[in-house]
Amino acid sequence: MIITAKELSKILYGSVEGDPNVIVDRPSKIEEGGKGTISFLANPKYESYAYTTTASIILVSKDFKPAKPISATLIRVEDVYSCVALLLDKFGNKVEVSQEGISDQAFVHPDAQIGNNVSIGLFSIIENGASVGSNCTIYPQVYIGRNVTMGKNVTLHPGVKIYHDCVIGDNCILHSNVVIGSDGFGFAPTEDGSFKKIPQLGNVVLEKEVEVGANTVIDRATIGTTIIKEGVKLDNLIQIAHNVEVGQNTVIAAQTGIAGSTKVGENCMIGGQVGIVGHITVANGTKVQAQSGIASKVKTENTSLFGSPAIPYSNYLRSYTGFKQLPDLIKKINDLEKQVKSLSESSDLNKTD
Repeated sequence: MIITAKELSKILYGSVEGDPNVIVDRPSKIEEGGKGTISFLANPKYESYAYTTTASIILVSKDFKPAKPISATLIRVEDVYSCVALLLDKFGNKVEVSQEGISDQAFVHPDAQIGNNVSIGLFSIIENGASVGSNCTIYPQVYIGRNVTMGKNVTLHPGVKIYHDCVIGDNCILHSNVVIGSDGFGFAPTEDGSFKKIPQLGNVVLEKEVEVGANTVIDRATIGTTIIKEGVKLDNLIQIAHNVEVGQNTVIAAQTGIAGSTKVGENCMIGGQVGIVGHITVANGTKVQAQSGIASKVKTENTSLFGSPAIPYSNYLRSYTGFKQLPDLIKKINDLEKQVKSLSESSDLNKTD
């Protein structure tokens, strides 16, 4: 796509500051730039690059106040990140389908139902009773188990595995090596100290517009359904256990683990390496800082948590500030104790005199 700053500003409902006729044909990172590229500044940590970048256009927020002159044309917008997402789509930042139709080296069971305009790659397998909606793209080496139901416009990247009876909604994207519907971690202790496997008889349901990052695993329910609600976005390397429910439009970063039967609310933001115990609820709008541990129910909506076990975010920061000063504080306390002891001894001597 080749487009001018003026045309871009109309698409993004922004305003141009600089040359409205400058032309760009591709996006770039702000630290790399390049003539004919458009970059963006959303994180203040990268502001210094705005003054040195060779990009032709920079997307900035409406309230951005440059500290130095900027040679690039600016387009001021309300929400930089949402505009970047739109632009990447416009510039065609999508992997092209490597094949059309059903590969001769794929296996599709005669009793599987395949919709219109479906692409199925090399060595992919679709089992008995599975249903694949129209306009789905199934890359090579994907496994779709017995009685799986897939909606329309689903994309399964190489190596995805979907176990039997699971449901994938419209417009979902599953990245490489995602596993949907593996057994939940259920074992009963026996008298001899060993563990007996508890059958996992439920399934997993992904509602529409869910995206799941590479190597993430979502376990099937013991009984009932593990459910990922509409609009949820999951990063790479996440573990979601049996009977968990994740509410609409929640986003979860990499290496997070959610234990069984926990219910995470809507519009939550969960950082990387967060651990959440089982059998609790997490209120709508909860924000959890990376590497925190949620050990009990979160009752209040729209709270920010930090630490392990997690406490209110601002409390954690104040506590951590104190923690870093503990060696000095201990020394001061010891010095004060010595002074108090010395004063007490002096007072006792004066009384004796």
